[in-house]
Amino acid sequence: MQRLAFHIVYPLLKLISILPFKLLYLLSDIVFVLMYTIFGYRKKVVRANLKLAFPEKTTKERNKIMRAFYRHLCDLIFEAIKSIHISEEKLKKRFKFENIEMIRDIENQNKSIVLMLSHYGNWEWIFIMQSFIKSRGYGVYKRLRNKHFDKLVRDIRAKFNTDLITTKETIEILTKSKLNNELSISGFISDQSPKPQKAYHWNEFMGVYVPVHTGAELLAKKFDSTVVFAAIDKVKRGHYVCRFETLASDPSEFDDYEITDQFLKLTEDQIKKKPEYYLWTHKRWKHRKKREI
Repeated sequence: MQRLAFHIVYPLLKLISILPFKLLYLLSDIVFVLMYTIFGYRKKVVRANLKLAFPEKTTKERNKIMRAFYRHLCDLIFEAIKSIHISEEKLKKRFKFENIEMIRDIENQNKSIVLMLSHYGNWEWIFIMQSFIKSRGYGVYKRLRNKHFDKLVRDIRAKFNTDLITTKETIEILTKSKLNNELSISGFISDQSPKPQKAYHWNEFMGVYVPVHTGAELLAKKFDSTVVFAAIDKVKRGHYVCRFETLASDPSEFDDYEITDQFLKLTEDQIKKKPEYYLWTHKRWKHRKKREI
């Protein structure tokens, strides 16, 4: 059944991926009408998330953010499909780096990097950074249920010299990497919601007390990696710029979860500035609770 589903859907994805961007965004506009106006995909979730994150805003203000977010979401979907076919040259024109030399400076110090980022802007396209640096790229992800689509996603990343690894594989692979004296840069989308029973740390995110992923910080301390935050901003439709900020050159000098809390604060700053570019459809606040005093 998985193979059948893949062979039915993949030719359509392949066809879409070869379309010029003008046609791609025309399709995005059509899907926006279907998703937002007709079917209302996850509107209840988005509306609830926005109310939690921005209780001070009026309903009209939150609805304006929601509408802009759905337009961005549809663009994201088609940009992800475009990744199947897009060339390195075209992707470099659409996803730029303000200070890639900072990553190179860390490499020159013979240090590996733990890269922390969030579901903001277009996090999918950041893998093009491998074209500018020498470190081996690893993206920590959750394996897709359909093994054929999972392989497709892996192949897309591999095309740009990034290997996707699951959380269960991370320690083993990074240990081997360190033993082989390999410089690595490991990307963690760290704004996700862990299960409460597995959470080591809780803190406020957008004013709501929630469990927080701490894996990136823990691994940075274990492997003595420099921790870097990637802030991705949407400049205009189909164009993004990424700016790097060092959170910790020596993670061992920081108290437990201090680096993670820095990441949360920087992500909050991004969201408050341009909230429409955050992924409001995922249930980031589903495990919230009142903060104990």
